[in-house]
Amino acid sequence: MMPDVEKILIPSEEIQQKVRELGGRITEDYRDKNPLLVCILRGAVIVLGDLMRYIDLPCEIDFMDISSYGTGTSSSGVVRILKDLEENITGRHVLIVEDIIDTGLTLSYLKRSLLARNPASLEIFALLSKPSRRRVEIEVKYLGFEVPDEFVVGYGLDYAGAYRNLPDICVLKPEVFQGDGKR
Repeated sequence: MMPDVEKILIPSEEIQQKVRELGGRITEDYRDKNPLLVCILRGAVIVLGDLMRYIDLPCEIDFMDISSYGTGTSSSGVVRILKDLEENITGRHVLIVEDIIDTGLTLSYLKRSLLARNPASLEIFALLSKPSRRRVEIEVKYLGFEVPDEFVVGYGLDYAGAYRNLPDICVLKPEVFQGDGKR
C-alpha cells in the first residue's frame, strides 16, 4: 500500500465481483440493442475496460471529457465539455459510464445535454456514489458502491493525477490534500 493511503475502502476483489454482476445485468437489459458505452474521462477508463469484458453482447464505446472541478477537489458547479462524442447518438441506446457521483451537478448537466441529442435510451452506470454530498438527485440504474464522504483514490480515481493505478478503492490521508485549497 502506498504511504499516502490511509486505508483500503473497497478491495479489488469486491470491485471485480460487483463489475461482473453489473455487466451481467447490462447484458440482459441490452440484449439485441447494441449499446454505446460513453466513458467519462479520465476516471472511468479503468472501470470501462473491465465492465465491457463482462458485457456479453456487441457494444461500442465513445469518450467524453467533462470538467466541473477546475483545480480543486470540490465541484465548482460550472460544467465544461472538454472532449465531445465522436459518435452520433440519435436513436442509440446510450449508457454513461462514470467513476464517481459526488454532487450530481456534472452528471445532471451531461444527462440533459445527451438527452437533447435524442438517444433511444439513456442510462447511467457509476462505480461509486457519495450520497451525502448530493446537491442534485440523479437516477443511476447500475450502481457499484455507496461510499462515505472521504477522499477516495484508486481504480481510476485520482488526486492531482496520481493514484489511478491502485487496484483498490482507497482513502487518501487528509494531510496529502488539506491546506492546498482543495477539499
